Amino acid sequence: MTDKQKKIRTPLSVFSTFPEFFEEHRSVIRESLIALLICAIGDLCAGVILGKMTFFLETFPGLLVIIPGAIGMRGNIFGSFASRLSTNLHIGIISPKFEFSEDLNYNIFSSFVLTLVLSLFLAIIAKILCILLHQPSMDLIDFILVSVIAGIISNLIMLPITMLVSFKSFEHGWDPDNITSPIIAAFGDLFTLPAIIVSVFILQAISFNFIFKDAVLAIILIAVLVSFVYCYRLSYETNTILKQSTPVLLLCSFLGGAAGGILNSAVETLLTNPSLLTLLPLFSGESGSLISILGARLSSGLHSGLVEPFNKPEGEAVHNFIISFILAIIVFPLIGLLAEASSYVLGVVGVGFDKIVEISTLSGIILVAIMVIIVYYVSVTSYNHNLDPDNIVIPISTSITDSISSLILISISLLLLGVLI
Repeated sequence: MTDKQKKIRTPLSVFSTFPEFFEEHRSVIRESLIALLICAIGDLCAGVILGKMTFFLETFPGLLVIIPGAIGMRGNIFGSFASRLSTNLHIGIISPKFEFSEDLNYNIFSSFVLTLVLSLFLAIIAKILCILLHQPSMDLIDFILVSVIAGIISNLIMLPITMLVSFKSFEHGWDPDNITSPIIAAFGDLFTLPAIIVSVFILQAISFNFIFKDAVLAIILIAVLVSFVYCYRLSYETNTILKQSTPVLLLCSFLGGAAGGILNSAVETLLTNPSLLTLLPLFSGESGSLISILGARLSSGLHSGLVEPFNKPEGEAVHNFIISFILAIIVFPLIGLLAEASSYVLGVVGVGFDKIVEISTLSGIILVAIMVIIVYYVSVTSYNHNLDPDNIVIPISTSITDSISSLILISISLLLLGVLI
């Protein structure tokens, strides 16, 4: 079969020759599955931490609103950073020898600045959503300090990890598009919640004096503004990254805050079903990672010409859709089992293995069915409008995933638990 014939195969013909399709894409499925399983470990740890954060959620009202947005923001910013690194490694702009260069330095600084700006915006959005939804919440100053301090802590950890994973995977012959986004998302999930807890302790430590607390806030606001202006003027590369990424990431922060608002409105249901609280980061993280893989592969495919920016997906794009569903059918039942097993090990009453597997699997299939279409058209639209998909696709797709994954998971949970209990 020629390459052209492979590209124009219909989905039906792919399923009729599934062994051949699986053999052709086995390395992609294997690499992606390994990365998703690694991601699941990080997400499980995040779920366990979240399950143990009931004291903080009760003491600092509104904190739950910020958590999905903060977790999503790490994946968005550093997923885009990794995607740019992957594209630059593929086309030879950045050396795979892990040598610092102007292009690499510009990417590092831009990612750091974006984290500061988005952390500030997320805090403001969280406070506004709490007011609009009539939910109890802490002061805006507290939201800002918690969000920005947690962002700085996560940044110091995530920047070197992202570079290490990207360069090492490429150096060992693995495609970074299949590896970096899930692993980086796992580390982001793993470190974001502890960073938020540390930032809460720092907030308590600096709250002994209102003047000192206001001075810290003023320093943070000035640092955010100055760093953004400096980065915007630094070079064409940093200017492009900020101009293309900032509006997208602002929208993503709003969607992340909306996801937090959804969770906060259902906080009593979650607290009375701890295994669902554990499942939330697992489900959101695995969904975002799976969609990030699809987004990264479509971005690289558009850059390299393997994926054509047609109005109707075909060829390699359809192949990537099918790979996403194969991964979903494997991963979502597994994370349901992990969530319930962790509750069992910790001596917490769960909802039952059969119920949680049904909830996770059905929610995951529905989510992937929606997102493959959204990701494709976001990729094609951005590419056709001369925007770099590396800066657009992963942030938008993962943020939409974060927001609707919470809604789908909670809706399916209430539906199935209401019917089965």
